[in-house]
Amino acid sequence: MTNDLQKVLILDFGSQYTQLIARTVREMKVYCEIHPFNMSFEGIKKYNPAAVIFSGGPCSVYEEGAPGITKEIFELGVPVLGICYGMQLITSLFGGKVASGVKKEYGQCNMEILSESRLFKGLDKNNTVLMSHGDAIEVLPEGYRVTAKSGNTPYCAIENEEKNVWAIQFHPEVVQTVNGEKILANFVFNIANIRSDWNMDNFIKMKTEEIRETTGDKKVILGLSGGVDSSVAAVLIHRAIGKNLKCIFVNNGVLRLNEAQKVVQLFKGHYDIDLTYVDAGNEFLGKLKGVEDPEKKRKIIGHQFIEVFDREAKKFHDAAFLAQGTLYPDVIESVSFKGPSDVIKSHHNVGGLPEKMNLKLLEPFRELFKDEVREIGSKLGMPDEIIHRQPFPGPGLAVRIIGEVTPERVKVLQLADDIVVAEIKKAGLYHKLWQAFAVLLPIKTVGVMGDLRTYESVCAIRAVESRDAMTAKWAEIPYETLDIISKRIINEVSGINRVVYDISSKPPATIEWE
Repeated sequence: MTNDLQKVLILDFGSQYTQLIARTVREMKVYCEIHPFNMSFEGIKKYNPAAVIFSGGPCSVYEEGAPGITKEIFELGVPVLGICYGMQLITSLFGGKVASGVKKEYGQCNMEILSESRLFKGLDKNNTVLMSHGDAIEVLPEGYRVTAKSGNTPYCAIENEEKNVWAIQFHPEVVQTVNGEKILANFVFNIANIRSDWNMDNFIKMKTEEIRETTGDKKVILGLSGGVDSSVAAVLIHRAIGKNLKCIFVNNGVLRLNEAQKVVQLFKGHYDIDLTYVDAGNEFLGKLKGVEDPEKKRKIIGHQFIEVFDREAKKFHDAAFLAQGTLYPDVIESVSFKGPSDVIKSHHNVGGLPEKMNLKLLEPFRELFKDEVREIGSKLGMPDEIIHRQPFPGPGLAVRIIGEVTPERVKVLQLADDIVVAEIKKAGLYHKLWQAFAVLLPIKTVGVMGDLRTYESVCAIRAVESRDAMTAKWAEIPYETLDIISKRIINEVSGINRVVYDISSKPPATIEWE
């Protein structure tokens, strides 16, 4: 990052919504990072934030071992905003009292603004906000005033303008808080006076120069999947170092219909990128034979990919770097905060390879969210079909084939899924949906085609609307479109005689079936 870039620091106390705070701030064209609550004060000073936000969290401030922070943060001279647990922590630090609430407060409720506050500039007196707390403030810390209340919470928002501290009990980062973005914008712009100068044009220029300086005349290997992250990374790195980038594209046998040909044509043909295509479909499908458990499928595909990729990469003896399309959410989820936040998963695009191959990692997008990477792809002139394509699971169609994965079942699902995507695009729905795809079920049902009785597989259609995949609502696809999809699949795909539509949302269901 450039030295003159103004940055927001988000200290995470374990909230499930912390990433949403960062996304919302980034969408304001303001740079921010999430760090664990126990980040050292020296580290905080080195980061040099223009403002600090404390996230929510699952703990109670009065519990033994509850996560805390040093009061030195408040001596930095920058505004501090505490959200939910962050508000209770501020209260506790400055002599107030927090206790288990007699009445809990979960879900949407009305917040009434009681007095003028820079945090609520431009808002009406009554606002819908999302609450998620069982504890409540009983005694305000000295020097703080209350600026808003709700039905069960007399201290919904407090502040001490002299100390540059603001705190709210609700979550402004979620869509259920109607004016949440405006409240965060008031903190960032009206209170912290931060410039909106984080943009992808500057990032491309800065990152291109950084890649050249980092790699010098050394070779870089990149595992190209055809997805958004690795594709945009390939084009950006190629722009920086040209033929010193070597891409390897592994066909694992469970890709979408004609995916391999499209990737090779685009990157080898159009972009003139040095691309090695490896058709390893038979190897992968051989390893998957007889396997039905979804986690075993994932592990088999992950391990097999490492073996194939490593084998091909060894042919480039002078390579010094392994490039990956790692995103900021991947980085956040891979870090244990050794406190209230559980490790969600260990996430690596090509897990285990850097150590195995003795290569240095090159991750140009590790500070970025998906939307920012899409914007980079657009500015680099990449086709819309690549940069705005819907998410596709790493294990591919293997986790959309419920039960055993066989070459025959892969072919059936490829054809059905291609019809779903084609008709969703034709109906003008593709970019309105987070994902739309077909799932092949391990059951057969009786059908009639002509005068013949059939006994064939069932195909499920899954389509959801979402902002970030943390939650998702099943999409109300027009009946006419569903009818066309169903008729085409049954008429054109041999092996399917029944189509059903999945109307479950996340939670409780996940987006993918496995």
